[in-house]
Amino acid sequence: MNRNRSGPSVGSILATSLPAAAAIAVFGTLYGAGARPVLGAELTIASSLLIFSGSLQFALVALLSAGAAAPALLLTAGTLNLRHLVLGAVLRPRMGESRLRRAALAFFLLDETFGFAVAAGDAAEREGRAADAVAQRTLLVSGVVCYLAWQTGTVIGLVGAGFPGVAGMAGAIFPVLFIGLASLACRSRSDAVRALAAAALTAGLAFALPGLRALAPVVVGVLVALPRGKP
Repeated sequence: MNRNRSGPSVGSILATSLPAAAAIAVFGTLYGAGARPVLGAELTIASSLLIFSGSLQFALVALLSAGAAAPALLLTAGTLNLRHLVLGAVLRPRMGESRLRRAALAFFLLDETFGFAVAAGDAAEREGRAADAVAQRTLLVSGVVCYLAWQTGTVIGLVGAGFPGVAGMAGAIFPVLFIGLASLACRSRSDAVRALAAAALTAGLAFALPGLRALAPVVVGVLVALPRGKP
């Protein structure tokens, strides 16, 4: 049976993703300010252009500041990106059959864009439209918006790196923003419950294990992203 493949317009996706993009720009500003003394301006920009993972970039800068060796950097990168296995597995049925298209869209797979794409795909499915086309468009548009926001924030942070205390703010507000962004993707009571559970678990881990405070949101993010059965 042919199904209507029309989906949300680019404008509506932009409207949905702009609040997350604004928060991501704040992340980028903090990252640019904190990374410049460690990496230099050129490598800071290059890391944002090529890695595009706030949690990983903050962690790598912290490890480099502490003099960590390459094995520690690689282990951290692998650990922090484990959640993408879960996110990718959940999103895979909504991404169509083209491997090349999925590979290209994977670059834009963030916690925020994942939430937008899944929510849009679920809404399309309920309305009898093709969920794969809607999810792909949502992931692409929101991903490009968030990517540009991150680059803009990084540049602003580089310019303002000389202001005292800017870099130190990153570690303090990272868990708060991480959970705040998750709430933007809530579309049901179940989503809201998961977001609240994530906030509580993050706070618990942060207080119980202060040394792992920056990793707490990532660990919790993996747990709450696990697939759930259909009601």
